[in-house]
Amino acid sequence: MSDSDSPLLIKRYASRRLYNTETSDYVTLDDIATVIRSGREVQIVDLKSGDDLTRQYLLQIIAEHESRGENMLPVNVLNDLVRSYTSQATSMVPQFLATSFEMLREGQNKMMEQMPDNSPMQALMAQQEAFMKAMSGGFTGWSGTSAPEPQESAEDEKSEDLADIKKQLAELQTKLSKLS
Repeated sequence: MSDSDSPLLIKRYASRRLYNTETSDYVTLDDIATVIRSGREVQIVDLKSGDDLTRQYLLQIIAEHESRGENMLPVNVLNDLVRSYTSQATSMVPQFLATSFEMLREGQNKMMEQMPDNSPMQALMAQQEAFMKAMSGGFTGWSGTSAPEPQESAEDEKSEDLADIKKQLAELQTKLSKLS
């Protein structure tokens, strides 16, 4: 595995400073964000305890972008994420988000391959519309202000939610395949 395939190791010192082990210098959150945007994964660990702090710092990067007015996550999506932490859908949300972003990346790659053949703006708009429908639809009670109504059993609800997610993913795949 080459260096660019393995995650860039960042160590956090007791002083909270972040140290890039490859370049032997201190880095900022903006530096880490630039590395991630270039396609490289990072791993941030506490030097003393060895704890993996990657998730904490990635969330901090997102929060800083949002606080600077670079709003990518609509308020209703943020509300839905907060609700998902206390609902039975908690176990499905990470998988749904990961699958959605994978489909988005695949769609972007297909769009880039076809740019000379199609209108890039038209393809991008169709892709964004399909993604937003997948992100906002199918989860009863998530877009409102109240929690979902309890159903007969947790297993029935999970089965129905999983069926809804599978249906949405199939619809997205169909839409994305039409773009190619």
